[in-house]
Amino acid sequence: MIRPIRVLSLYEGFFAGGARILHTDLIAGLHSGADQQHSVLSIASAARRESSIQYLHADPRYVRLTAAGVGVTTLGRIGGVDALDPSTFTERQLRIAANAVRRADVILSLKEQPLGLLLALRERGLMPDIPVAACLHRSDPEHSGPALAWLNEAATTGLVTAEISCARSTSAAYAPFLPPTTARFVIANGIDTDRFRPGTALENAQTRTQFGIPATAPVVVFAARFDAMKDPGLFLRSAALFSQQRPDTHFLVCGAGMTLENEAFRALLHESGISDATHLHALGIRDDMPSIYRIADIVALTSAFGEASPLCLLEGAASGATPVTTDVGDAAVSVQDIGFVTPADPAVIAATWRDVLSRRHDLRGRSLGARARFGRQRMITEYADVVDALLERNRVAA
Repeated sequence: MIRPIRVLSLYEGFFAGGARILHTDLIAGLHSGADQQHSVLSIASAARRESSIQYLHADPRYVRLTAAGVGVTTLGRIGGVDALDPSTFTERQLRIAANAVRRADVILSLKEQPLGLLLALRERGLMPDIPVAACLHRSDPEHSGPALAWLNEAATTGLVTAEISCARSTSAAYAPFLPPTTARFVIANGIDTDRFRPGTALENAQTRTQFGIPATAPVVVFAARFDAMKDPGLFLRSAALFSQQRPDTHFLVCGAGMTLENEAFRALLHESGISDATHLHALGIRDDMPSIYRIADIVALTSAFGEASPLCLLEGAASGATPVTTDVGDAAVSVQDIGFVTPADPAVIAATWRDVLSRRHDLRGRSLGARARFGRQRMITEYADVVDALLERNRVAA
């Protein structure tokens, strides 16, 4: 193909979350080359999630893509926790979607939720015969609701021709729901190590001053949305216990719904034993995560299920923090040789944090020494190769 390959990504919507951060970074990287031209179709223009309303035009992922010349079209729907059923799309919305799809050579669906739109297009005879890959980012497909059935139907009938998993745990979890004819790939997550890097003394001093954190105070960062999957209660119980042992520690909690404006979050603080003496900063959604990770001694993850290849562990480690995580998805693989895996026990988690702080210099060196393995270029190259392979496979089948 002489002209660039035209790749359309389907987003359920633009809102805070690791999969959107990852996929946005991916297509920005691919679009910057000469071989592929990317665009995005977002079903929703706003989403109600984690006790907040998040608007497409204010989302950093949207801003980044449009600034890079990636065209973004939206159907104008309002998204929520549940994916939009194929029967709910209007004729006008389907015409907009059909126009976007018609201009693509390959479609990448960010997770399985947007596949309902493609099923609706096919039902009306508006879906062309082009490769469609579902990019999967969880290790618990049963929590996908009706979207799992849409994935199974789309793959069984040949609408979805491939799945790209971000972790081995993801690929294994979805395998029972995909027919043998579906091409399957595992491409591990990568991050921009130019953004996520250790800070200078001046940068770190400025960030600590911003949050009122003394120069020598330990810092634990928890970057997760307010969701049962992330088990914020386990983190808060661990923080309450640890603050009794190390009252000088500051805990920075970031993510959608992680704010005192969220009544459910306030209730969980009380239930977890967090006192006024605990230095807990409920920061909500942040656009300055690189700066926050740079002052972290520990990046914590307490998820109960669903994780695949958590970005926070990679981003924190690349910045010099030591990752401490529960055993979910490929987290143990991600932190091998640089971090720690714990059971879902606040006492054990607090004890592990204490051990990390006692060996901070050595463990920081391990994290920084592993930066090369976290880079995004390998991921971008592998995705480019998969897109080429899907096009070639489609030509052979034709």
